[in-house]
Amino acid sequence: MIGDVVADVGLAALLATLPSLRERHQPDLVIVNAENAAGGTGTSAKQVAQLLGAGVDVLTGGNHTFHDRSLYPLLETEPRVLRPANVAKRAPGRGSVVVDVIGGGRAAVINLMGLVFMQASAVSPFEVVDDLVDRARRETPFVFVDIHAEATSEKVALGHHLDGRVSAVVGTHTHVQTSDARLLGGGTAYMTDLGMTGPHDSVIGVKKEIILRRYLTGLPGRFEPAKGGVLVQGAIVEVGEDGLATSIDAISVTPVVPNAPGWD
Repeated sequence: MIGDVVADVGLAALLATLPSLRERHQPDLVIVNAENAAGGTGTSAKQVAQLLGAGVDVLTGGNHTFHDRSLYPLLETEPRVLRPANVAKRAPGRGSVVVDVIGGGRAAVINLMGLVFMQASAVSPFEVVDDLVDRARRETPFVFVDIHAEATSEKVALGHHLDGRVSAVVGTHTHVQTSDARLLGGGTAYMTDLGMTGPHDSVIGVKKEIILRRYLTGLPGRFEPAKGGVLVQGAIVEVGEDGLATSIDAISVTPVVPNAPGWD
């Protein structure tokens, strides 16, 4: 499970690093949060094609999912591209999917968005998640949840609420990898935030000077993605035949992308 991919530099890093990650960990399923891939905001149809073509199984989204309109048709036609399940019902797309995995069998992925400090048009993830999990478990014991949220407490609470019923609950959105990857009491893998696949010599992906100017002067400024200190971050989750996790380990990898455009 890969944390927020930020801008072209994060996308290039992930595409370059996926082959070695696959060789080392032999994953049956690869889930990537890509809602910041398009210039730091949104995901384009072209980027979806690149990621799915590279072997990513499911793309999850968040509060910027609907920023790039080229994604709208894919949200309706490509089931592997998700948006949060708890946004407006008439929004394009779906918030969960069941996919075939390498080696046989199926796995479900559920995409949710937090309510605290987030988009006002969403309903609480707690209002919709039980039904989504019940439906997923009718098809497979392997259920993975991406909760795209700002508030740590909201993510932790959701993890405990779903403990023993899903394989993993991981957070995205804050772009800062947390050190709390663990197995909860009921056997669900949990991590508050997978971190950011993108430029870490930045303020959560944006050029430092832009954010510092905003804080120091109070004046607005157009956000621009940074380029330096790029890392690929996320977690490796191992799951038993009963659908409960046996381990979760954070990963943070420095990619090697020779001559990549815009690479510092």
